[in-house]
Amino acid sequence: MDPYLPYGWFNEQERSLGGEVSDVSAILLTNRECPFNCLMCDLWKHTTDETIPVGAIPAQMEFAFEKLSPATHLKLFNSGSFFDPKAIPLEDYKQIASLSSTFENVLVESHTAFIGEQCLEFDRMLNGQLEMAIGLETVHPEVLSRLNKGMSLENFKKSVGFLQSNGISTRAFILLRPPFLDEAEGLEWACLSIDFAFACGVDACSVIPVRSGNGALDKLALDAYFQEPSIHTLERVMEYGIRLQKGLVFADLWDLDRFSTCEQCFESRKERLKQMNLTQEHVKPVECSC
Repeated sequence: MDPYLPYGWFNEQERSLGGEVSDVSAILLTNRECPFNCLMCDLWKHTTDETIPVGAIPAQMEFAFEKLSPATHLKLFNSGSFFDPKAIPLEDYKQIASLSSTFENVLVESHTAFIGEQCLEFDRMLNGQLEMAIGLETVHPEVLSRLNKGMSLENFKKSVGFLQSNGISTRAFILLRPPFLDEAEGLEWACLSIDFAFACGVDACSVIPVRSGNGALDKLALDAYFQEPSIHTLERVMEYGIRLQKGLVFADLWDLDRFSTCEQCFESRKERLKQMNLTQEHVKPVECSC
């Protein structure tokens, strides 16, 4: 991996906390592998073995901005925790903030272990609003422990409270059907996880269908401990979350076709989920014999 090049970038649209649909630029930053080896994660494929040089992250951002269309919101994903000093050098914060100065909202992601004063320092450097995404994953106590997340539900709750008390909005990443759950349990615990996240005070939840391909999940699949969820279940989770009207709820549409077994209705279901993401309203279900 070249530490001076991002491993991905794209533009998308997303419903904002203010209620409007905003143009978003997302950059997938190359940096050192996350110290938490979560069972379900495949992001280590895009990381380096060592801390990258000071100046590399700003260089990646400059490279990506030349390729991206103008946007009002920015997402910086770094395959780990933005506030892990071994991933993003502290010396780069000012330049990252300067490069982000035209954006109204800047979203970064972090494990609860790295949420503290450094978040507030970075927030003060920004012109726009900082939003923190935290992987809640699941509130199922046994599954959360087996995911090797290194985080408790109390850690999550305290981190959200700390950020919100300092004016930083939060988003929870929630897994749909992590290993060790069947389809019905996957649905139930995704909904319970949304409930918990909103009860903690998050502003948004992103529901991520768990996919194989990282080695560990493939082995669990062979042993019948894991199976990818159905697009139908993702639709039901979205229906539940939007019906709550407690905050924004998004379905992750990345690689969505792998969760569908019907070519006839897939595009219609994908479009339905996209519209639910953008409108935060119930959209008429797709009718299909599948």
